[in-house]
Amino acid sequence: MREGLLIVISGPAGTGKGTVVGRLLEKNTNIKLSISKTTRKPRPGEKEGVNYFFVSREQFEEEIKNERFLEYAEYNNNYYGTPKDFVFEALEKGYDVILEIETKGALQIKKVFSDAVLIFLLPPSIEELYKRLVKRGTESEDEIRARLEIAKNEIKLVPEYDYCVINDNVDDAAEKIQKIIEVEKLKSRRFDIQSFLKE
Repeated sequence: MREGLLIVISGPAGTGKGTVVGRLLEKNTNIKLSISKTTRKPRPGEKEGVNYFFVSREQFEEEIKNERFLEYAEYNNNYYGTPKDFVFEALEKGYDVILEIETKGALQIKKVFSDAVLIFLLPPSIEELYKRLVKRGTESEDEIRARLEIAKNEIKLVPEYDYCVINDNVDDAAEKIQKIIEVEKLKSRRFDIQSFLKE
């Protein structure tokens, strides 16, 4: 069995990462989404084990000590991290695994997992990003302005990624990511020559 592909998707808050990834999961049953752990409080409508695993700061720091994360980072005074076990088990079973994580975590993954495919999801413009954040209605004007400054710094890291996709339409963005996955699997370095040559 061929091992799955590790796909990392990053992008500023409000870009629509969750919506695009959700559409991708609907269309491709071979993709598993790695659920991150976080110390932040759930937003309205978010579910434990679906959007995140919500844990205390103490529990998170204990798991850091025990090296239970593939990557982790602190963002806006909260920890976010990718549990190791789930990712490795799914990849070994041949599933492609998507990590929907911020840029610090993505660049950590790139260092320890050179075969990972990094995709940066962009909004059509900064102005559109502002409108999306306002429409969400989950943050104050000051918090939105702070997020926009964070977004601008994150966007400067685009050259560190393998691909860049603009999310001006959810279906189009999901289709582009699906094509990236297909192309990556055709790369010669992923071809298992030894298995092919076995009689």
